[in-house]
Amino acid sequence: MAEVPFIAIEGPIGIGKTSLANKLSDHFNFHLLREIVEENPFLGKFYDDIDEWSFQTEMFFLCNRFKQLEDIEKKYLKQNKAVISDYHISKNMIFARRTLQKDKFDKYEQIYHILTQDMPVPNMMIYLHASLDTILKRIKMRGREIEQNIKPSYLAQLAQDYESYMNEFEIMHPEIPVIRINGDEIDFVKYQNDLDAIISQVQNQLNHFTTISK
Repeated sequence: MAEVPFIAIEGPIGIGKTSLANKLSDHFNFHLLREIVEENPFLGKFYDDIDEWSFQTEMFFLCNRFKQLEDIEKKYLKQNKAVISDYHISKNMIFARRTLQKDKFDKYEQIYHILTQDMPVPNMMIYLHASLDTILKRIKMRGREIEQNIKPSYLAQLAQDYESYMNEFEIMHPEIPVIRINGDEIDFVKYQNDLDAIISQVQNQLNHFTTISK
């Protein structure tokens, strides 16, 4: 694990990962790493025809996230500077398993493991989850045109995939604390008290680190 705080926030599309990452970055004065989404030239086509465009879409995300993490390791973590990210690169496998045909998934998985074997690993995870109704409302609220054609059935499957993944993650990585946030009960964008409660949980975990870069 990284020697300085490296926090990753994960959860389904539209759940509020970037919003929370921004707020925590401001509060703790940690460098913010945001994933590249709208820059993906295949994403709109992917939501229209998942089978046809899934491999191109997933490969674009994988290569860009690899480059981002490579830069983060050199410029921040190795310089003893804390980082908070609105994604964990392992999310690539969640989407790939859901969208790729077996032959393409097998190739993708090999490339994924080659690229990520030496990548920095977060030492804290924040997992945002919510019901399908809440996810759909938040996607509609943020109004990204590219996301308006996402099928609810796909989002429901994705939410289940995330839940299974995070359950497995906690078993496989007991040394990495996971803070679970229920988006049906907490709205950290609207209510400061909800945000303060999350900040308190994060601070409690940060207290275990001996090196915190402010």
